[in-house]
Amino acid sequence: MRPVFVIRRSRALRAPVLACIIAASPAPLLAQSLAPDLYIRASRIGSGIAGAATTVITTQDIERTPAASLQDLLALQPGVQTQGLFGGVSGANTTVDVRGFGASAASNTLVLINGRRTNEVDLQSVDYASIPINSIERIEITRGASGAVLYGEGAVGGVINIITKQRAAAPQTVRADIGAGSYGQAQASISAQASTGDHNVSLYVTGVRADGYRANNALTQGSGVLNYNRPTPWGSLYVGLTADAQTLGLPGGRIVDPSTNVNLLRTDRRGAATPDDYANKQGASATGGMTVNLGEGLELIVDAGFRQKEQQAEFFFLGGAYSYIAASLTTASFTPRLRFDGSLFGAPWKTIAGVDVYDTRYGSPRGLFEGADPIHVYRLGQTSLAAYAMNTIAPLSHLTVSFGARLQRTAVRARDTLDVTAPGWWSGETQGVPLDAAETNSAWHLGFEQRIAPGLVAFGRAARSFRVPNVDERVGMAPTDPLTWLKPPTTFALNTQTSQDIEAGLRARLGALDVRTSVWRMDLENEIHYSPATFSNVNLDPTRRSGVEVQVGAQITEAVRLRAGAAYTRAVFREGAFAGNDVPLVSRESANVGVSWNILDRRLTLDATARYVGPRFMDNDQGNERPKTPGFGVFDIRIGGEADRFSWSAAVHNAFDRKYFDYAVASAFTPGRYSAYPLAGRTFLLRVGATF
Repeated sequence: MRPVFVIRRSRALRAPVLACIIAASPAPLLAQSLAPDLYIRASRIGSGIAGAATTVITTQDIERTPAASLQDLLALQPGVQTQGLFGGVSGANTTVDVRGFGASAASNTLVLINGRRTNEVDLQSVDYASIPINSIERIEITRGASGAVLYGEGAVGGVINIITKQRAAAPQTVRADIGAGSYGQAQASISAQASTGDHNVSLYVTGVRADGYRANNALTQGSGVLNYNRPTPWGSLYVGLTADAQTLGLPGGRIVDPSTNVNLLRTDRRGAATPDDYANKQGASATGGMTVNLGEGLELIVDAGFRQKEQQAEFFFLGGAYSYIAASLTTASFTPRLRFDGSLFGAPWKTIAGVDVYDTRYGSPRGLFEGADPIHVYRLGQTSLAAYAMNTIAPLSHLTVSFGARLQRTAVRARDTLDVTAPGWWSGETQGVPLDAAETNSAWHLGFEQRIAPGLVAFGRAARSFRVPNVDERVGMAPTDPLTWLKPPTTFALNTQTSQDIEAGLRARLGALDVRTSVWRMDLENEIHYSPATFSNVNLDPTRRSGVEVQVGAQITEAVRLRAGAAYTRAVFREGAFAGNDVPLVSRESANVGVSWNILDRRLTLDATARYVGPRFMDNDQGNERPKTPGFGVFDIRIGGEADRFSWSAAVHNAFDRKYFDYAVASAFTPGRYSAYPLAGRTFLLRVGATF
């Protein structure tokens, strides 16, 4: 089988090669209110829904984090882990995993920008590096399946909602920042806001280049966001435009094989197994809409969006090209909804109800090398139509209840065109069987929040979600015989994954202390999984995830705040040949602690965090028979300040120069052999900025 086009999943991109060569800021304050706020216009869910475990990363958290990337900042949240394959100092294409999905994390964590889906219908993970950090107002994380009602499929582990700055009547300001750091890293960003009359415009542009920690690890990244807002007597108008482009070298893994006394993690840690492989991408989006005040407590929001993404990647083996893959994704969406904020029989009542329409077209020619006639041309289309409603009522002054449901119809059409005359075709490759399918899926949520005492709230919920197979999973679903390299024609057919989860917890504010703790369990059916042994995507036997999460913040003095978090996450197979075994790439234990200290008000500040991630079974080790990736701890520190309109900061990531990695794939053929993806040691980043 030709490798699936997944930049972040190196194992899938290079599956045939791997079979031959092998046979890693301060934690945010608990910023949510004790009662849910569903009605922040940009997000649909605001800072949470009743019963869900939700936290908010604030603007200050983002600006003052010593973490090396946005993904590292997210990893300081209990229940959030990461996987990094490329060793880049900017975290490019690092995957964020909410509540233990390992290799399939990118498809089970839904990422939104201003309440709109950014997850595509392919396996490419959301690239956080393409979002200008200076454009982010806050980040809302809602764990578990509760977000599936409002946002649809893929919200299984949780929802990460990135809210950008959209200021009304903003003063005319321009801010410029530049930075330089280890391994040739250079950054520059510009933000500008202006208003004239009722017209408000904001622009955020950022650029990053770096040589990277490893050979063939260079990154060039540019992105921009343009927002326009205009209040009107009857509501508002808004338009958002984005663009991004990235080039990235793919260095591959470092082989460790005790049977042959090979350990490239020690002898050539920064080298590249694939010195010529690369992946490029370009994207653009446009969103526009309006809000209309229909009456007291009743608002109509009508918006639509368009996204275009182009990707190119080329892979080499033994000095020659063996695969060139291009892909084009076009998504159009229309998402009108109604908000009602009033009362029912004297009880406060809020409702949000709407319709989501998404239409995506995917095309992917795949050949032996760039410029060659493609061997396969895959064309897939997916259209979804959904209706949903979420309701929140407070029947008693100390009790809030949320309930809602979504019904979604998804239609898929898939085709494969095979050219047996194209260079590189061989008899083991056959044309895929056409697929025309449609199905209806549902999601629901039922949750409550009960105030037990002043400052103490108990919450709980139950929810159901689903995930429709994406296009790359459908293309790569037919198993390849590892001995003959033959496989039957792909049928594009996989079952839809479903999950049900429950959660209960407490939130408390005790003087200067904020505490949130929760216990949860999730049962999944037909979990979609990539098998490196057969180079195919399959539906797993039933699996289960469960865990405990604790987050604490303490305002020690007016100038000093401490915070800490810890999580125990267990992901296991419930049935089948691996029943009772851990799902690979999920660490059971993770913890963090941090401090923020205003040494001299805002003129001199210090922020430091320490993060620990426990061992995890390697990818491709469902039998739990291979070595685990070692647990690791990382310490980051940042010192900075502001004076008048100027600012500066100096940050050190991994200050103790820990040699670590958080992703490795075990050999399917040789016990003890694996390929690891080392991450950077100690790195530095200096930044200066000014506002005009």
